[in-house]
Amino acid sequence: MTIKQTNTGSSGGGRDGLSARVIDALEQLHERYITCDEGRIADYIPELTKADPNWFGIGLVTVDGRFYGVGDHDQAFTIQSLSKPFVYALALQDRGREEVVRRVGVEPSGDAFDSIIKLDVHNRPHNPMVNSGAIATTGMVRGDSPEERFERILGVLGRCMGRRPTVDEAVYRSEKHTGHRNRAMAHLMLHFGVLEGDVEAVLDVYFRQCSVLVTTRDMAVMAATLANRGVNPVTGERAVEQSYIRDTLTVMHTCGMYNYAGEWAYTVGLPAKSGVAGGVIAVLPGQFGICVFSPPVDERGNSVRGIRVCEDLSRNTGMHIFETHPERDEVLDRIEEVADPSPALPDPAQHLGDATVHARDETLGGHAKE
Repeated sequence: MTIKQTNTGSSGGGRDGLSARVIDALEQLHERYITCDEGRIADYIPELTKADPNWFGIGLVTVDGRFYGVGDHDQAFTIQSLSKPFVYALALQDRGREEVVRRVGVEPSGDAFDSIIKLDVHNRPHNPMVNSGAIATTGMVRGDSPEERFERILGVLGRCMGRRPTVDEAVYRSEKHTGHRNRAMAHLMLHFGVLEGDVEAVLDVYFRQCSVLVTTRDMAVMAATLANRGVNPVTGERAVEQSYIRDTLTVMHTCGMYNYAGEWAYTVGLPAKSGVAGGVIAVLPGQFGICVFSPPVDERGNSVRGIRVCEDLSRNTGMHIFETHPERDEVLDRIEEVADPSPALPDPAQHLGDATVHARDETLGGHAKE
């Protein structure tokens, strides 16, 4: 299977002209942020520190299978948390909504991706995009053995990207050796009945799942598969049941960027998922999927360049999900309008006070004196 490449030498109107404009726009964004030196490579998985901080790729795949890529879009990296939406969809297919929601919620947590501080009021992980929820959904994938469960996960990932993926064994061993926070979460969930059976076996599948090797091109195809109602737009194969696409995109939109999800929804406005190896995917339903890969991440574990690229695309093309309407032209027809970088939101460190809390404190103080 080969992904259709665009003709970057075309010009003028029609789809060939669009191909040239899309590539030009992506090249502008790549050039704009190639010198960005913010963020650092994640080191809590030691093997990830071997990544080159200069790697930077952008890939976009439309629902008709057209691929546009610039930079290091064929550089391999480990999927990490980018796997979570696809395994969540598989768990939904295997167990149904009622059982999955009984064990894993759908509320944003407001916490870091690896938080072990709390479960929700029903003793469930808050959502399937944080580590605890993802471990739980991995445990819900059907299989008579860990090997069969992992094979089924590889199957859904492979159908979504259009090829059979492999595992980076060195990263897998590194994750397994250092994954003590994930073990703590898993045993807590075992205590509350969220997980069943052999905790180490579930974790082993989870560590392997996160160590699957992908490229920016692969992840753009996978995002486009979600945009295309679960059908891989390159191979034409059904990869995810259509009835669970809405569920998957919803939790991506509200929870996929961890404790940055609200600001992402405000500035970019697309269902998305990030991974600590530096990948970010975003989905515009019915139109395209995009992946940006760059290893340096911010304090929340999100690729710095990935966020910048997606913010600029959203600001200039109108791809924000609450700005795009069916009667409008396709977003890509406005793709060349990426000249202006997105302005930063006000710095939250400059605290202006909370009038509501202040008023409440005044009231409580007054009652205390009575």
